[in-house]
Amino acid sequence: MKQEYNRRKFIHSAAIAGIGIGLSGSLNSFGKSINQEQKRVGIIGLDTSHSIAFAKALNNSAVGNKYAGYKVIAAYPYGSKSIKSSADRIPGYIEDVKKLGVEIVDSIKDLLKKVDVVLLETNDGRLHLEQAIEVFKSGKRVFIDKPIAASLADAMAIFKAAEKYKVPVFSASSLRFTPGAQEIANGKIGKVLGAETYSPCHFESTHPDLFWYGIHGVETLYTVMGKGCKSVVRVSSDSADVVVGTWEDNRIGSFRGIHQGKQDYGGTVYGEKGVSTIGSYGGYDPLLVKIIEFFETGIPPVSADETLEMCAFMEAADESKNNGGARVSLESMFKRALAKK
Repeated sequence: MKQEYNRRKFIHSAAIAGIGIGLSGSLNSFGKSINQEQKRVGIIGLDTSHSIAFAKALNNSAVGNKYAGYKVIAAYPYGSKSIKSSADRIPGYIEDVKKLGVEIVDSIKDLLKKVDVVLLETNDGRLHLEQAIEVFKSGKRVFIDKPIAASLADAMAIFKAAEKYKVPVFSASSLRFTPGAQEIANGKIGKVLGAETYSPCHFESTHPDLFWYGIHGVETLYTVMGKGCKSVVRVSSDSADVVVGTWEDNRIGSFRGIHQGKQDYGGTVYGEKGVSTIGSYGGYDPLLVKIIEFFETGIPPVSADETLEMCAFMEAADESKNNGGARVSLESMFKRALAKK
């Protein structure tokens, strides 16, 4: 059994090492201090409500120095051009950010001439690799909103490119920084022995099922459980999808993706010292605070290997569904992604 565990661990480590990223999170070493005047934020993608929420928060003079003086000064709107639900938002969101004093530019190249750091907000994960590389070449720090990409292979390529150009980057759902989830992750109930999380789970045909919206609940699960999932099984129905993961130390964590009924976020976590609910969603602000800290320090609050393991978890969930609920290893997802390189 120990030999089998070591084999899995080696292959997972090899997958990460194969893209140039050590499990210790070597992207952290790229951090350099930001000059006090270097606070100009650029947005790529006005096809998501996140762009508007971040711009309103950062450009609100009433918040004082809460966001360390960072301000959105320019935006490139595109953004998805083929996912109708996203593309249809762009004209209205352009007008919304203009009212906040944000300049609209014609290209990412033009944006990068005007800003110091970047929020890559494009809703379509298929575009993230190409857009991120353009930012990496400029040397500017970038936050990539969820999903980091539309595949594990692209996510691996993003981190490999970040390593190549020595630019710090991270990606996260705002659900990761829900206060209750952070308290549990920081030891509120001792070691976490298992968890059940849930979130709405709308699908988008261009992305693996959980990448589009289920990622919120998956990231909550990883926030409290940490890395180390070895396999998943998935059960699907019209009302919900349930994905059960088994971790390397035989802890069990599950995610319920809600299709019908009340759409909500949360979960229950089982620990050595107690059982706790995760509690109410904390909104975008806790994430935005972490993004600003990242812009200041260059230190990602979420490691590359954890983000990649979440992608493998979500792709394995699709593979399980496609095979009638069979157990699928995350190792096999990394192998497949490496084969696409």
